[in-house]
Amino acid sequence: MKRPQIKTSLPGPQAKKLIKLDKSFVSPSYTRVYPLVADKGKGLWIQDVDGNIFLDFTSGIAVNATGHCHPQVVKAIQAQAKRLLHMSGTDFYYTPQIKLAEKLAALAPGRGAKRAYFGNSGAEAVEAAFKLARWHTKRELNIAFFGAFHGRTMGALSLTASKTVQKKHYNPLVPGITHIPYAYCYRCAYNLTHPKCGLYCVHWVEDTLFRTTVPAEEVAAIFVEPIQGEGGYIVPPPGFHKELKKIAKKYGILYVADEVQCGMGRTGKMFAMEHFGVTADVIAVAKGIASGLPLGAMIAPAKIMNWEAGSHASTFGGNPLSCQAAMATIELLENNLMKNATRQGQRLFKGLLELQKNYECIGDVRGKGLMAAVELVKDRETKAPATDWRSRIINKAFAKGLLVLACGENSIRFSPSLTVTAGEVDVCLSIFEEAVKEVAE
Repeated sequence: MKRPQIKTSLPGPQAKKLIKLDKSFVSPSYTRVYPLVADKGKGLWIQDVDGNIFLDFTSGIAVNATGHCHPQVVKAIQAQAKRLLHMSGTDFYYTPQIKLAEKLAALAPGRGAKRAYFGNSGAEAVEAAFKLARWHTKRELNIAFFGAFHGRTMGALSLTASKTVQKKHYNPLVPGITHIPYAYCYRCAYNLTHPKCGLYCVHWVEDTLFRTTVPAEEVAAIFVEPIQGEGGYIVPPPGFHKELKKIAKKYGILYVADEVQCGMGRTGKMFAMEHFGVTADVIAVAKGIASGLPLGAMIAPAKIMNWEAGSHASTFGGNPLSCQAAMATIELLENNLMKNATRQGQRLFKGLLELQKNYECIGDVRGKGLMAAVELVKDRETKAPATDWRSRIINKAFAKGLLVLACGENSIRFSPSLTVTAGEVDVCLSIFEEAVKEVAE
């Protein structure tokens, strides 16, 4: 089995030169946790500018669903590039945008006619859902969750409650948003235990929030990630989404699923909400939809997406190249990659559980499909977050040729491309164990 090849010190000489240039000319607001300067990629493998080869279990933050430079996706992009690069779907018509909208409408769960709106990113998909919810309901209030990450533009940022640094100096944000605890059972906000809790976190919304501070009839939407991404790859317990959707439906509140990170096959199903038996009113997708090209989409029933011409648009949204990349991506997902995500996800999860048995610092293992995480603690009894260990383990893994990223306060996420093989999963687990052992033992 192929393994990473680290030929130089990290960063290597060419990487050092580029990083120096980057510090002079690129915004310092970006967060780089280790000095990888990527040059080219194939499948799950990234080569940096000095010839070092890394196993990528980030897939560009869950974007490269089909792996780096999948030949079928590249072929679709090249063919479209020879025909039409841009025409703006907000003012004109062209086939790729129309066909992709038709495909997404067919894929989205639920009966009845559906429509799709296109932007360039997950934040734009969420912004569109935010605006549509206000337009359709004529209501001003919204509910979101602590730990949520919905994007960095002002509306999406207002819904976000992940890290204070993301909001620092940007207030006032969009008003009328109330954040509530997510179903984070490993660290329950109410100090209860599932299932004895009876889903208290859900019923609290109706029994307390709607009774005391937030009039239900003024709430436009509940924005929720089926599985929280940036917040820690948190999988809610069975019944959470079903019960919350019931409350939303009771009061005419739209249930908006942010599937930006967890959607497009990553969990083994096209949309993560399918695992919970719930049909969202509005779906926001991006990241894995176009295998690396910028594209975001918001999908809703035609009776909900009933806004008038000019009420929202995007010059570059639904770009022809991105749409064709998305069509090729979806074909690959449907043919085999979602099944592979389930199969290899089980292998990855089993391996992480085995590591948990041997290493006290792994307090929790969670996930669905190829959306998995470990939460690191100093002590399993107190669950004291091992944030410093988390950073050191990630950097140790990088030094050994494995790319992983953080999520939440003290967790590490594993989000490889859906093309990952059993051998690549095993290499990841082996390197990760080496890193954990060197830091936490």
